[in-house]
This record gives sequence, structure tokens and C-alpha cells, in this order.
Amino acid sequence: MKLTVLGAGCWGLTLAWLLSGNFEDVVVWGREFDLSDDLKINKHTSKPLEVQLDKKVGITSDLASAIDGADIILSVIATSGTRDVCENLKRAGIKSEQILVNASKGIELPSLMRMSEVIREVLPEQKLVILSGPTLAKEVLAGKPTAACVASEDISVAEFVQKACSVPGKFRLYTNTDVIGVELGGSLKNVIAIASGFAHEMGLGDNCAGALLTRGMAEIVRVSIQLGANPSTLYGLSGMGDLIATCSSPMSRNYTVGSMLGRGKKIDDILRELGSVAEGVKTSKAICELAKKLEIDVPVSNAIYEAVYTDITPQELLDKLMNRKLKEEERYI
Repeated sequence: MKLTVLGAGCWGLTLAWLLSGNFEDVVVWGREFDLSDDLKINKHTSKPLEVQLDKKVGITSDLASAIDGADIILSVIATSGTRDVCENLKRAGIKSEQILVNASKGIELPSLMRMSEVIREVLPEQKLVILSGPTLAKEVLAGKPTAACVASEDISVAEFVQKACSVPGKFRLYTNTDVIGVELGGSLKNVIAIASGFAHEMGLGDNCAGALLTRGMAEIVRVSIQLGANPSTLYGLSGMGDLIATCSSPMSRNYTVGSMLGRGKKIDDILRELGSVAEGVKTSKAICELAKKLEIDVPVSNAIYEAVYTDITPQELLDKLMNRKLKEEERYI
């Protein structure tokens, strides 16, 4: 079987490294200016993480040849670039029987569409799977075990990907048919991870961390249910599992963004220093717009939106969150 990975960023290369033993043929596609000589010649990169790929892994900027004959096409493209890549896949001759697995976690702006909705709009006949879960790249590269979810409206397609991409002792995959819940859990948790990094940097303590994670989860569930998700999905790997991992680890780019915001840094400087995509930045805007449209209260997400896009100080933000009107705690399941 052949695996094609679209995207030569940190997570894309990590997945190519992880799954290379499962496939006879593995190809990584990236835009020419994203492919360093070290990666093309030595199958190696040191930024932002060190990855040494197997010699059999092909590296190319030719999309048509990359997807030719691929059984699974694994898309690890930033949310903002997913539509363009899908248009290019269409022009490159992607076949409807090829399985497209999306591993990006975000919401498109300004459309407010989930990635599966974007993909379906461009490639309506494509077999589609969503991959999401607690998957910090640095730990995966260190050989530490994790589990994730593969979701598809067609359970047989999800099961095919589950069997093809599970790695014994390292990467355990579970199937799910709730595409909406799996996508929203993976996307919206990035905003709460920014809040977690922010709180840690301010030294607010473990009690605050627990409260923040719980109240953040309440927001994710509120919005997701209104958009058609099964609430139980949000307490699975792509929701609570991913939330706990990213809200607890400095290895998370979104957590790091929050930490730097807590030091009073401005978002443009943070993203320049980070040098890679932190999807929670744009998702903070998307969830606030979705919540307004749905008339749902999302105070933690609103606070992060303000931290990212306004000049509010960390202390003003904390005061605003803690002094809101008192209310009853929600119940969902």
C-alpha cells in the first residue's frame, strides 16, 4: 500500500516517520519553498523538531505524482490552506476511491466551516476520514504511546484507516462515526489550551487550572451540541483526551502562545518567534463568531479572543473572567 502525506510541517513529518513501517511506499508532499535541501537529500530536519525519516520515504513538490496510486492521502495542512490544497488535489486528478484523511484541527475563516465541510465542498465524492486526539509530536517521536480517533460517516472506511495506520505499542486508533464531534473537539480545545498556558504563566495555581479546563470543556460542549455533535464524543479522545494533553504541556504550540500572552507579549511577535502555526489563535475568533451566531455564552473563549486581538492586560482579563455574574453549573449527560 501507498501512503501520501500532504504537508511537510512538524506533525506531517512525524506521521510519515511513525507510519513508514506500515506501508510499502510513503511520500511526503510539500510546497517547494517548504522543502529544505536537508529534507530532500538526507530525509532529515531539525526545525522545529528533529525528524529522521526512513530512506524509502519520497519527498516531492509534485502533487500529481505524490498522490498517484496512493491508498491513503493524509492531509496535514494548516486550516487556512486546506481549501486551496483540495482545489489542487482536484486538478491533480485525485480519485474518489482514494481515502483522504484530514489531520488538521481548525475552523475556516470567514466561512466558519469545519474542515470536512470545506473538503466536501471541493471534493464531494471523496472518501473522507478525520484523525484527531492527544498527539503531541515530540512525544510521538520519542516513541511514547498514545491513542487517537478516526472518524467517518462510513464506518468501513474508518475501520480501513484504523487497521492501516495503527502502530502496535505506539499508536492505537479508535473508530467513530460522529465526524462533527471529533472535529469540533479537536479544534475548539486549542483555544482553551491558550487559556491554560496564559493561566500557568500568571502563576494562578492548580485549582485555577482545573477550573479553567472544566469551564473550557463546558464551552466546547455547548457549541458542539448546537452544531450537531454527540456530547459523549466530546468526553472521548478527540475532546477531553486532547484537551488534557494540550492544556497540560508546554510542548503544545497553543499552550506556548498562551504562556507568551501571559508575559504581555503581542500576538504578532509571538507567532514570529514561534515560527509555526498555532491553530487556536484563529479558532478563538471562529468560536466567538459561532457562539454569537448561536447565541451561546463562551466567556473563556471570548477572553482569549480579547487577549489575542486587543490590548487588554493579563490582570484585566483575569478580573473580567472571575467577576462575571454568578450562575448554575450546566449538565449535559
